[in-house]
Amino acid sequence: MPSTRLTELLGIDRPIVGAPMAGTATAPLAAAISAAGGFGTIGASTSRWTADRPDWLRAQIRAVRRVTDRPFGVGFILSYPNADDLVAVAIAERVAALCLSFGDPAPFIADARAAGIKTLVQVQTLAQARAAAAAGADAIAAQGAEAGGHTGALGTLSFVPAAVDAVSPLPVIAAGGIADGRGLAAALMLGAEGVWMGTRFVASVEWEGEAWRKDRVAAASTDDTIWTLAYDLASELPFPDGIGGRVLRNAFTDAWHGREAEIAGRRVELQRQLETAETDADPRDAAVWAGSGAGLIHAVEPAADIVRRVVAEAERCLARWGARVGAGPKDG
Repeated sequence: MPSTRLTELLGIDRPIVGAPMAGTATAPLAAAISAAGGFGTIGASTSRWTADRPDWLRAQIRAVRRVTDRPFGVGFILSYPNADDLVAVAIAERVAALCLSFGDPAPFIADARAAGIKTLVQVQTLAQARAAAAAGADAIAAQGAEAGGHTGALGTLSFVPAAVDAVSPLPVIAAGGIADGRGLAAALMLGAEGVWMGTRFVASVEWEGEAWRKDRVAAASTDDTIWTLAYDLASELPFPDGIGGRVLRNAFTDAWHGREAEIAGRRVELQRQLETAETDADPRDAAVWAGSGAGLIHAVEPAADIVRRVVAEAERCLARWGARVGAGPKDG
């Protein structure tokens, strides 16, 4: 695949960024994606702050470096209370890039730049894209509502090219519902310089989550996800207004989606219910964060195989359509 401005910016071979899924995109997944020519990331943030979290992140960064010398990054949810301390660790360790989301990236960009570190800022609106560009971001990840986990409300197909127009000449990374080479090819045609994929890597050998969650993603169809506030409200997750979570439908979403006003009054009960579900690995209540691209995923595979196949599929798509365009209209 020809280089893009994203591959040139990050010093990588393939224009695929592994999403920094909080707590589950750890060193093995980041290293596997980067070693395969993409850009792996560690998801540093967690809603459960503990004093040893900076030490955990430092150990994760060094674990990646024991496996590969390829570039990789660390991702942060800026609305979480521990963001400052964790960003400081990543800067001190001189990772290749910070991936910043769900908050104001401006306070972190200057320090990253002074350390020679790139900043990839994930946004859900054009206003956020413009603000991140004005703050000095090196690339913008335009995240559509098809994404798994936490996301906004705009569709990927319309949001990505709008973001490309809004922040040119900064490179834009397309995110949301992209799980195969057709999605990568489409993103490039929309003007993006690469893709940001999370759900596809949930169904990977190296993803840190439980096997039953991987299997549920691999078995899901495109119809099986829902964008909901139910889990965030029940668990009091600190995400900004306008952000919800896309998960696989289950008994919990069937019972509580659309009943936001009632959740606050029963929060203690619901938190206990969700904690039990996690302990028991009960998919009827436990969240499986996944995007609509889950319907394109059919097996749990090594992350390196996923990277290579997505790029090869994209190359075939682009070559096939290039040949059709080159052939021109038929006479008669």
